Amino acid sequence: MEMAWQILLVGLAAGVAGGMFGLGGGAIMVPAMVLLLGMSQKMSTGTSIIAQIFPIGILAAVVYYRAGNVNIRQGVLLAVGLVIGNLFGALFANQSFISDEMMKKLYGLFLLTLGARYLFWDAAVRLIGRQ
Repeated sequence: MEMAWQILLVGLAAGVAGGMFGLGGGAIMVPAMVLLLGMSQKMSTGTSIIAQIFPIGILAAVVYYRAGNVNIRQGVLLAVGLVIGNLFGALFANQSFISDEMMKKLYGLFLLTLGARYLFWDAAVRLIGRQ
């Protein structure tokens, strides 16, 4: 399959996940480009960021807003944090001492930690609370 179609399908899958779970770039597009398309970690991250520059979530935001599931003030604050955080993250990731292999490991650790938190945190809190 031509790379353009593969990238389009990755974007489509990320869009569905973004609309359902509020994620996409880091959690869907980057691993797909690295693991399925053989792109480097840094190239995949940069490509994902370029795709997210435009207001990709506008239609999903309208749906959530109409359903009463949007806090605009918090969303704006979140966006400000994202802009600043993206700058610092990009500056760090593109240092010469940060290898592609290190980026993969850091990213994997991030996802593993996040996944464990989602899967086990509530049960751990309940268990600790009973003692």
